[in-house]
Amino acid sequence: MLSRNIVLQSLRSIRDRFFDTRQQSDGWSEPDHDVTGPTLDNLSVDMQFHIMTFLSPQDLCRLGGTSTYWRSMVRDPVLWKFFLLRDLPQWQSVDHLSMPEVKLTGVSALGDTEMKQFDYMAEYLRVCPACRNQWTQQPKATYESVTSFFHSFVQVTEPQFAMFGPGLEQLQFSLLTKIIHSPDVLPVAGIPQRQIDGIGSGISFKFKDQHRFNIVTLYSTNKTERERARLEHRSLRSKLFDYQQDSESNMPIGLNPAFNQMCQAVNGFIFVANVETERDHVGSDRNWEEQSAQIRIMLDPVVGSVSRPILVLSCVSREAADRHRIPCVAVANHLQLSSLSNPWMVQNTAAETLAGLLDGIDWLLRNSGVKV
Repeated sequence: MLSRNIVLQSLRSIRDRFFDTRQQSDGWSEPDHDVTGPTLDNLSVDMQFHIMTFLSPQDLCRLGGTSTYWRSMVRDPVLWKFFLLRDLPQWQSVDHLSMPEVKLTGVSALGDTEMKQFDYMAEYLRVCPACRNQWTQQPKATYESVTSFFHSFVQVTEPQFAMFGPGLEQLQFSLLTKIIHSPDVLPVAGIPQRQIDGIGSGISFKFKDQHRFNIVTLYSTNKTERERARLEHRSLRSKLFDYQQDSESNMPIGLNPAFNQMCQAVNGFIFVANVETERDHVGSDRNWEEQSAQIRIMLDPVVGSVSRPILVLSCVSREAADRHRIPCVAVANHLQLSSLSNPWMVQNTAAETLAGLLDGIDWLLRNSGVKV
């Protein structure tokens, strides 16, 4: 976290420069802090900063429009870097369009070149979920409405998604079982006839009572081995992938040929990551590297289009005050998703309640070409 003292130092320097300029130009003096009346300008910089920490991005922008002084204060890059570092761990999702373009660390000084050159305010407003939601809720343009009207006459093929990842096997609650038995969240629309040879039919679900989609679940190995590994807190070699011969490493080098047809047939992927912090143990960098390699093998352009999206469900068993999760932005960094050509999204999810699942499915369907 960026030190509050650094932020206060930056704000004080802005205030000092502003009043020095005013004094030199017209003899104006800084307001006396003993003046009575609830005037925001009369408060100390410490109190002004404290108040700004409670304001929404929209309110901060409105505050910046009230005067030249507040415009200077609100546009301070140190202030917005502080907000980025403070808020990023709390955001419930991040995607290929909203991932911060800079490496955010808490070690900063006012003289840093990065601090002077990068517009942290613009970056915050670009990636903040509240701002993104406001933009997506804007009224559709006329041409978009016409396009949507004609699209309604086109028969849309039921999209298929392949679901895999350690979160399917390591969590206390089975995510897939919970989805199947939660018709209030995602109604089961049926189990169609076999669609992919050697894999199975998967299960069809209905989204918003109109859009059907199919999920094919790909486990690493059989149920007995998965359960034993879960209880012993150890990783398994996934039978989905090939590995170097005479090596005990779990690092995959390619896709098992038996699953080539599956990769060619599906419209996108759902990767379930286990982000319970008690599993973020010594050697976890190796685990993240392994998972990143699995994602890249599945998305290999040799077996499918680079336009196919991947939804990463950043999953815990249950949300609880005494149980912390790895932030979704950190998950995106661990999995090196920013280097992918495919559209991607990381969405916080809880297996017990399926919180966040519908937001992720909504994004996946939209990026698969389905109008929702």
